[in-house]
Amino acid sequence: MSNLVYKLNPMPEKIPQEKLDRLAKLETATIGHFYHYGFAAPAIQPVLPGKVVVGTLATLAIPGLDSTLLHHCLSQCGPGYFLAVDRLGDTKYACWGGGVTRMAAMIGLEGGCVDGPHTDTAEIAEQDFAMWSRGASPVTTRLYNTGGGFNVPVSIGGAAVLPGYAVLADDCGVLFIAPEDLDDVIERGEFLTERGRVNEAKVTGGTHLGEMSGATKMVEEKTKG
Repeated sequence: MSNLVYKLNPMPEKIPQEKLDRLAKLETATIGHFYHYGFAAPAIQPVLPGKVVVGTLATLAIPGLDSTLLHHCLSQCGPGYFLAVDRLGDTKYACWGGGVTRMAAMIGLEGGCVDGPHTDTAEIAEQDFAMWSRGASPVTTRLYNTGGGFNVPVSIGGAAVLPGYAVLADDCGVLFIAPEDLDDVIERGEFLTERGRVNEAKVTGGTHLGEMSGATKMVEEKTKG
């Protein structure tokens, strides 16, 4: 019966640091030009601007008013990990506030994401902790011991993700990348990033965007008499 209440799985194997270091040099918006999976909904936004975080995903699923499992499992995370919390559809009760943030910062968690609200924005800022959520709420969870799942499949902002995925989170949002896709995503992202630098220099030098992208030629071909 207890397995129906709490589903507890071990921490996933960490993504190699060399891959995370390369991923950290990319932007979610660059990857969004070619990759279609793992993007959390735009409603999930950074609590503090200017943060760029990469890590290996740990997951948590907890029901509306109850944050018992978050308190219990947080200490199993640590450096190299990013914790994403599936609130199982709840958008009112904040499970992540000042106390959770202080603990997360103390253990060296890379960052966190809640598919729901956070609370205690000022304390998150005080800890300078990298956090993403659907916004702030003054209504908080309690310790009701009703259950939940740790390192189970979750849905974060419509993205179906598994523990052990790579995470890239920045000002544009949160992206979860399956390990089997990571090498190709990084390689393609690096190519587009470099091409973007070249194109930016061209525009600065006076090249018109429509000319460079080919949009002007497309329009002219459709409108010529």
